[in-house]
Amino acid sequence: MAGLYFEQFEVNKVFRHEIRRTVTESDNVWFCGATYNSAQIHIDAEYCATTEFGKPLVNSIFTLGLVIGLSIQDTTLGTTIANLGMTDTRFPKPVFAGDTIHSVTTVVELRDSKSRPTTGIVTFRHEGFNQRGELVCTSLRQALMMRSPVARPAEAVSAS
Repeated sequence: MAGLYFEQFEVNKVFRHEIRRTVTESDNVWFCGATYNSAQIHIDAEYCATTEFGKPLVNSIFTLGLVIGLSIQDTTLGTTIANLGMTDTRFPKPVFAGDTIHSVTTVVELRDSKSRPTTGIVTFRHEGFNQRGELVCTSLRQALMMRSPVARPAEAVSAS
């Protein structure tokens, strides 16, 4: 399914995304290497055995990216112009290799763009859950979204 245009979103609309993904040790090690994050808590199993977790934690930024990524096909694939920001991001439970993550997205706010009449701004609440239903990530994301070509203001279409 292609992404939705700005006017197709409704405040309080909830998307329960069908696609899930199991996180692997390789995902975590690759991501830490690609982002130069050498924190022992993510990549050193011997060190992690001495922590309260007993094993490496998946990098939280990977978790955030995965939670949002799992939402794209149902919401913004091909219709997002830009991410404007992410706020209120939290990681209430850790993610470990072997956890299967699924996402739920809620539309929190819709507003017109003041500077770009062919767009609107959508605030999404993304929530990620593990296979036990535990919340592992939550974030508010503001995205600049395309308006449908048929719903764009006439002056904006003629200026394009």
